Amino acid sequence: MSDSTLTSEDLADIPEDRSSQASSIRGWSRWLVAIAAAYWIAAYLVMPWLWKAYEHRHPLTDADPRITTTSDGHPGDPLNVGIIGSDEDLKRVMRAAGWFQADRLGLRADLAIGADTVLSREYDKAPVSDLLLFGRKEDFAFEQPVGNNPRHRHHVRFWKSTTVGDDGRAIWLGSASYDQGVGLSHTTGQVTHHISAMVDQERDHVASTVSQGGGLAEAYRIPAYHRELSGKNGGGDPWRTDGALWMGVTKSAP
Repeated sequence: MSDSTLTSEDLADIPEDRSSQASSIRGWSRWLVAIAAAYWIAAYLVMPWLWKAYEHRHPLTDADPRITTTSDGHPGDPLNVGIIGSDEDLKRVMRAAGWFQADRLGLRADLAIGADTVLSREYDKAPVSDLLLFGRKEDFAFEQPVGNNPRHRHHVRFWKSTTVGDDGRAIWLGSASYDQGVGLSHTTGQVTHHISAMVDQERDHVASTVSQGGGLAEAYRIPAYHRELSGKNGGGDPWRTDGALWMGVTKSAP
């Protein structure tokens, strides 16, 4: 009998080896599931809860807000633009300036932006994460895509102010920033867009495009609107500003 002939002992060992491999794969799968579950619990439950507890003891309040907040109490992006006009005036001037109104967050939109980011497909109305001002989420969000991937984009959120302009029309305060990539939040570990620190450039981009759209009666700046000229948003991204707020006044409807 040749040396390559399998003995009865060799044949008996084969099922045992395969069973051992299958058991090892099941073991690794359980570990991967456990790690994924631990990450989700830490990033989306534990860290937000710890931050809320911290904020309860160290409240960041301002009767005249300049900074947005996240839903779990982190400071958000700074306010840097504003529009005076009705709801329709706001949407009209943004459309004329080449901005798309962002879709609302939801399962379908979340799946779409995830797939389009991975596959580098355009999504002109990709949703933005919610930020709070005056105790509520943004009323409108607009964006301009950059290239064919929603990980890079211009975007701005608007909230209707509790006050009105001299002509009785609404004042919309906005926070404009540029998404320069997707990654993990530096504060919670959640998946998020990371913004450019140069928020003044995005303010000026909004001002330029809206002014060129032809829907404004006038525009001006409010200098020294911000007392704090630098900070970090809810994702831990740094930002800095010269402190000015740009305001546009829409033309009255005919």
